[in-house]
Amino acid sequence: MPEPLERAGKPSPLPAGERSREARVRGMQASLDTNPSPRPSPRGGEGERRSMQRALVEAAQILRQAGIETPELDARVLLCHAAGLSHETYIARARDVLSADAAPRLESAIARRLAREPVARITGAREFYGRSFILGKDTLDPRPDTETLIEAALDLVRDKGWQEKPLKLLDLGTGTGCILVTLLAELPFATGLGTDLSVGALAIAAANARTHGVAARAAFVAADWLDAISGEFDLILSNPPYLAAGEIAGLATEVAAHDPRLALDGGPDGLEAYRRIAMRARDLLTKDGRLIVEIGPAQEKDVSAIFARAGLNPELGEGRCDLAGRPRVIVAGH
Repeated sequence: MPEPLERAGKPSPLPAGERSREARVRGMQASLDTNPSPRPSPRGGEGERRSMQRALVEAAQILRQAGIETPELDARVLLCHAAGLSHETYIARARDVLSADAAPRLESAIARRLAREPVARITGAREFYGRSFILGKDTLDPRPDTETLIEAALDLVRDKGWQEKPLKLLDLGTGTGCILVTLLAELPFATGLGTDLSVGALAIAAANARTHGVAARAAFVAADWLDAISGEFDLILSNPPYLAAGEIAGLATEVAAHDPRLALDGGPDGLEAYRRIAMRARDLLTKDGRLIVEIGPAQEKDVSAIFARAGLNPELGEGRCDLAGRPRVIVAGH
């Protein structure tokens, strides 16, 4: 669940190929530094077909003038999408002519970005922990901050020596399935259940599970948090909605107009989902199981208190901070 953003915009997706958030950020920045967008060629006439380099420069200029926060990055991602190229292939073919088919697709994509539609919504996919996940109107656009939850879960598995254990995972409010699918891909002996109120989101999650080869170990069901869920799970995970209802109107257009409200609205104080989860999580955890949730940057104390009152003990030192150093994940157990 995203935190409130200023209306200046939201950073675009990073190119694929590396696993850690820091490595991917460094990789893209290095690419932009060593392969800067070239200036338009003075020899290019009005009637000439543009090279992909020139199309990129012009697109970035348009986005920059409109106040888009990351114009060069957005333009490059949208050009690659329009031309059907990977980031690496674009670098090798940047001086090739932009095809007649790709040119109108790029124009349409830029127009949508100018209307503050997020890049991932335009391309239909978001990079998450080194894998591409398709999106839909019923799913939240996964954020890099949620990778903090993945890292916390994998660190816990390693610390417990559970790498080859047939873990049972439960992902509440699965959305695109990015949390469950990623963990199943990283933990080949695990199985998992993803729940969501939205049937549309469940279909997207199932498609992502098939794409990443974990469908045989994943199941998806419609459920309202832990209602009607039975069994025991080694890890219960969730990135629930944690915005106060009154904050949603102040979000950037990229979020307020494109992420489903169901994935944003955490009730009057932003904590309603945590209360619902806490009501039954302890009963569904194995003896050594853990509840791992993402939180808003100012919610660590309140969520910890909710869990403690339900008999779930937040583990000191196990919480995780995001790239900005803000509390982002709480780990709790019996």
